[in-house]
Amino acid sequence: MLEVEGITAGYGPIMVLRDLHLTVPDGGSVCMLGPNGAGKTTTLRAIVGLIRPVRGVIRFDGERLDRLAPDRVVRRGVAMVPERREIFPYLSVLENLRLGAYTRGKDPQVKDDLERVFTLFPRLNERLAQAAGTLSGGEQQMLAIARALMTHPRLLLLDEPSLGLAPLLVREMFRSVASIRAQGTTLLIVEQNAHMALSVTDYGYVIESGRVVLEGSSEELRRREDLSGVYLGQV
Repeated sequence: MLEVEGITAGYGPIMVLRDLHLTVPDGGSVCMLGPNGAGKTTTLRAIVGLIRPVRGVIRFDGERLDRLAPDRVVRRGVAMVPERREIFPYLSVLENLRLGAYTRGKDPQVKDDLERVFTLFPRLNERLAQAAGTLSGGEQQMLAIARALMTHPRLLLLDEPSLGLAPLLVREMFRSVASIRAQGTTLLIVEQNAHMALSVTDYGYVIESGRVVLEGSSEELRRREDLSGVYLGQV
């Protein structure tokens, strides 16, 4: 489904990614792990068109994404939940969700997708009229994921979904991620909590200095004792 082939990308003269490769199969669940500054978020930004690679190719179902504007990437079926959520704080929960479906026009399936996100995150249904900025941190993360799901993505990119959440909320969040995966959405997850990320994915890439330094099945990576505290943190 997603093929990232040898991309080099960054910001101005500073290249963060250097000949990076990764693949996410249709229906699969993949994580990117590594220290801060390794290039994980930059990879996601390149996939969704927020930055343009200077070299390499990004393909989704055989079509190049690296030449498309972000709105066209969304229309192709790729959605991203950014690291710091970036909800619209002064709009209501329902208004945020409706904005997620903006590119879909009058698609009759929007109503079904609203019901889907309310099943995943019942608390959002209880707070439809509440200003998004007044939600708790965990509820804001739920809203950010739900808003992305309202685009009806085939591929969902999650950037640090556990960031700033208490341990109990982290477990709850990853149960929701596992449910999204079980419903057939393909996932690419960037996450500092390696243990949780590996528990809900099939395959993982370890990124350092903009390059893949290790890859393998999630089970294989979890068994690699030499990775603990080096690339993954304590898993």
